[in-house]
Amino acid sequence: MKVASAVEELERRPRAVAIGTFDGVHLGHRRVLRAALDAGLTSTVVTFEPHPRTVLGNQVELLSTLGRRLELLAEAGIEEALVLRFSLEFAQVEPEEFAARVLEPIGTRVVVAGGKFRFGHARRGDLELLRGLGLDARAVPLAEGISSRRIRRLLRAGEVGQAASLLGRAVEVEGVVVSGDARGGTLGFPTANLAVSPELLIPAYGIYAGAARGRRAAVSIGTNPHYGGEERRIEAYLLDFAGDLYGQRLLVELWRRLRDERSFGTEAELVTQIARDVEATREARHPLELG
Repeated sequence: MKVASAVEELERRPRAVAIGTFDGVHLGHRRVLRAALDAGLTSTVVTFEPHPRTVLGNQVELLSTLGRRLELLAEAGIEEALVLRFSLEFAQVEPEEFAARVLEPIGTRVVVAGGKFRFGHARRGDLELLRGLGLDARAVPLAEGISSRRIRRLLRAGEVGQAASLLGRAVEVEGVVVSGDARGGTLGFPTANLAVSPELLIPAYGIYAGAARGRRAAVSIGTNPHYGGEERRIEAYLLDFAGDLYGQRLLVELWRRLRDERSFGTEAELVTQIARDVEATREARHPLELG
């Protein structure tokens, strides 16, 4: 997928355009993307960075980084993406001006969006306005019960299986592997410590079964209370893996929440419990396989 950061970087050609933030690229978003693909023109996404609501002063815990969002759009089959820098100045752009400055120069013929789609200054623009400007603006029926807001609620509760059913994929935690306390190695379970973007939503504290790098992974999210920790840590033990991951990007899937984090009477009890968690991880199934 070609990714552009300015209108001038995209060749003018007949396009079917989907506009939005597409945070998480969940099943509702995929309906809109499918409509763009089915239009038979160059399928294009126009998206924004940072999230418009954060620029307007609202706190938004994101489901995915921009990089991961673009990967998911490419996996969905989108041919080209235009990432526009969103700012307070950009928020003042009238919808007609947006169409003239962004949509018209790249050759947009079809625009697809959910029926409640709004854009431009004061959210004044909608599909009807675009039709008045001569575009073929197509409303895509909303996917009932599927929204980024609902997915965020599920993740805050640790309900990663239910969230996966709305995402159409496993819940993911993305970060860069950094050095940690190295306790896992001394206990026989060396972990990859993730540094995660502060804007990302992290699921509820607890121990999870999941996967990373094509291997099962037992994942701890929390403060490591057995050792009196206070800072949040995200640590993944990749089963049957030996190698150096420091400095590398790691995408960790969370399949099932196994238990709460807690402290133990002795370190031996902790090791015994970790071994149980590892066995549970070996037996875990991808949430979309559970039906």
